[in-house]
Amino acid sequence: MAAELVRVYLPATVPLVAALHESGELGRAPVAAHAVTPALREWYAEGDEEELEFVAFLRAAQDALRLLREDPSAPRRRVVVSVDVPADQITADSRELGTSAVKLRDPVRRAAIASFHVDEPDAGPVVAAAAEVVERAAGGDPDAQFTVDSAEDLDLLWYAPEELSDLLAS
Repeated sequence: MAAELVRVYLPATVPLVAALHESGELGRAPVAAHAVTPALREWYAEGDEEELEFVAFLRAAQDALRLLREDPSAPRRRVVVSVDVPADQITADSRELGTSAVKLRDPVRRAAIASFHVDEPDAGPVVAAAAEVVERAAGGDPDAQFTVDSAEDLDLLWYAPEELSDLLAS
């Protein structure tokens, strides 16, 4: 019997995805990610599966802003990598009500990737501004939250796993 697979969203940057292209793996164990967790389901009881997945996806995109802040040389484009991993590879990062944070026991192999999502190149100025203030927004600063919301209003482009070279060339 095959293990149950769970969709997980990993925050990333263009250089991290380029490293995946070279090595075939993404992240160092334990890998921080987001998924629909029991705590998220309990917090958002009225939400259907698609809405819960979207919340986890958005949180991964917000964590991509944090990664950009840590790497000033990375192109100012959020990247979210959607992967399907066995449920036994995932542990909840916290039991806090509403959390979607999880840890993956092992780095993600290229074969587990379902899709890539990345900002368009011209989104750079908006994403750069959001990356600078994402922590202040998390702390409750309404002006910073407005800036982060501006980035969250941008759609991320979708790439199939076999289009990784196209993503890196864009």
